[in-house]
Amino acid sequence: MALTAPAATVVSQTFMVATAVPDNSIVGLADTRTLASGITQITEVTLEALFSGGWNGDLYAYLAHGSGFCVLLNRPGRTASLRAGSPSSGLAVLFADSAAADIHTAIPNTGPVTGTYQPDAREMFPTQTVSTSPRTAYLASFAGIPASGEWTLFVADMSLGSTTVLESWTLTITGVPEPSTSLLVASAAWLVLRRRRL
Repeated sequence: MALTAPAATVVSQTFMVATAVPDNSIVGLADTRTLASGITQITEVTLEALFSGGWNGDLYAYLAHGSGFCVLLNRPGRTASLRAGSPSSGLAVLFADSAAADIHTAIPNTGPVTGTYQPDAREMFPTQTVSTSPRTAYLASFAGIPASGEWTLFVADMSLGSTTVLESWTLTITGVPEPSTSLLVASAAWLVLRRRRL
């Protein structure tokens, strides 16, 4: 009797926020949501974020859950010579490790930013990060842990000027579901039959 593992499960949830990020403040805005999911081992996480207004180069944002931690934005566009980062305003982007472009180095300097990008992943203080800073904090950090529990999206505006509003964010999680009762019963029956044959 061949037993097959359960197919991967995908859970997606959108959270409406519509709240201004405090300007020029490391205190920032933390939006924490509790997720109940049958996924016991995460295999992939993506996050879609919608921001309006502001100066995108001011933003620092991360996603945290359990032992996982991903830096989504860390002063995108900021370099050793361009300290203010990208002057573009507004974001409607999907963050995915598998994307072709790094949000920090590929962000445009005009208009609202759209498309799919790798997270910034530069885990260092926002006043020090530049394009050449090491990248270590990816969405892959959530792999292998359960999906249930608190997920926090934190956003800070690190420089004085215009105000950014976090409109919404969508969390999409792919992973291995908890085994169903029928699969557990079938597994137990298979083990009993196997032992009898031996």
